[in-house]
Amino acid sequence: MQGKKNYQEKLFTSFKLSDRVSKENFYRRLKEVLYLDFLYPLTNKFYGQSGQKSIDPVVFFKICLVGYLENITTDRGLMDHCSMRMDILYFLDYDIDEPLPWHSTISRTRQLFPEDIFEEVFTRVLKLCIEAGLVSGHTQAIDSAPVKANASMDSLEIKVPADELEEHLSKVRVQSSRDRKAKENKAPKEQQEITASKKELQEIKSRNKRWSEDQDMRPGAKNKGSRYTSNKTHYSPTDPDSRISVKPGKARKLNYLCNISVDTGGHVITDVQAYHADKKDNQYLQDTVARLNRRLRKEGMIWEHLLADTGYSSGENYAYLEARGIKSYIPPHGTYKGGPEDFKYIKEGNYWLCPQGKKVTFRKQKLEKGTLKDNYFTKRSDCKGCPIKESCIGKSHEKRINITAYREEYERNIARIKSPTGRYLKSKRQSTVEPVFGTLKEFMGLRKVNTIGIKQANKCMHLSAMAYNLKKYLKFIQKRAKSGAESLVLCFLPKIVLQNVARHFLKAPNLAHSQVQSKKQSRLKRLILVQV
Repeated sequence: MQGKKNYQEKLFTSFKLSDRVSKENFYRRLKEVLYLDFLYPLTNKFYGQSGQKSIDPVVFFKICLVGYLENITTDRGLMDHCSMRMDILYFLDYDIDEPLPWHSTISRTRQLFPEDIFEEVFTRVLKLCIEAGLVSGHTQAIDSAPVKANASMDSLEIKVPADELEEHLSKVRVQSSRDRKAKENKAPKEQQEITASKKELQEIKSRNKRWSEDQDMRPGAKNKGSRYTSNKTHYSPTDPDSRISVKPGKARKLNYLCNISVDTGGHVITDVQAYHADKKDNQYLQDTVARLNRRLRKEGMIWEHLLADTGYSSGENYAYLEARGIKSYIPPHGTYKGGPEDFKYIKEGNYWLCPQGKKVTFRKQKLEKGTLKDNYFTKRSDCKGCPIKESCIGKSHEKRINITAYREEYERNIARIKSPTGRYLKSKRQSTVEPVFGTLKEFMGLRKVNTIGIKQANKCMHLSAMAYNLKKYLKFIQKRAKSGAESLVLCFLPKIVLQNVARHFLKAPNLAHSQVQSKKQSRLKRLILVQV
């Protein structure tokens, strides 16, 4: 018999939200393992003692995590999405008829809490992964990628000299229909002034000339306003912390640099930080290593191997890592040649021997473009009658060798890379950190930051990394629960060991530092007692 549904709204109804969310639901399982009550004492100082109550800090962080788990980048769209999902309402501890916070409250609260709070939450989530056995700790892969800033290239302003400001503006800056001036210039006065040297400005001028000649076959090249932009001559008044950067084959954009470290054991993100995009990767390595090494040691883990690409290569970094007992597997950049051809280095006397047997002796150490170099010279008398003078030094009077002061560190790193372990770890790095970046940018809301300023961008990156780690954690514990790995291990333990462990659990109270640990202990206790 054909059925027909007739809807008539009830005046009174009995409804329980927890009954409508299945036990296998992602957000229900996340609610059972994610405890953020430690936020109350941490954030108490940011609120007053009177007035209207603000949003619960735990609810705020949960809403932010939902945004990155659902790949929603706007606060308004996030709140609309949360109001339509019963499982998310249950995760947030909101009833179905209870109004959610206003979207502007999320924006203001994100600005209210400092970066330390977000980093602490990230560390607690990482600790969950460590306790579950997802993090090995001994090998970390580091990489970086540009993340689009919340600013347009059309809003760029030209940096001007500190003096004669108005006169310079009238000569240089030409207003046209394509120019868009920002409503408010948020950049400090120091950033609006030119700090580049005359040599750097001349290089940019030459580059602009080549740019106009080389762009004739590219889209938009015929545009009269097309120009080569640089961080030395332009700045963004909308987001002063963003920097112009470019990757091969991509357009120039205002970006931030997202630097992450991923554990090779379970592909868990162990560190994340936002940096300015106008510097090289190797300039941020030491800051990342110091922060990550401190975090891992606090959890009782020893870091042994670091994997990274050529962008992190520098003698200073190799020496810094060796001083901390970390073995680097970072390919050297193309500028390092290991010394001139046919010249032999004598370590005992710290000099080089040329093919004719003449010494090229050490003279001084000099800092060149931020790199410490050793300078070696021959005597003029040694090169005066040399038969290979023309091919060796040309019209110069002596042979000069300028080489990095960290040559030994370079050689040891190269030896590790060429070893079988190094070749294996290279493929391990490519299959570890690069897919993580792809996931963050495509599915975890990190294609573009929707905030202004590097501090706010850093918070967004931490939230995205937290969401990624939580998905990894839930997937891991679900597989482990289905396989019954804990019971299998206990089956092979001797009975006397199980009896001793059971006696310890019966006498000693559960540790109460976290609800997660107490749940794990109670589960392990039941399994042991069953085996005994």
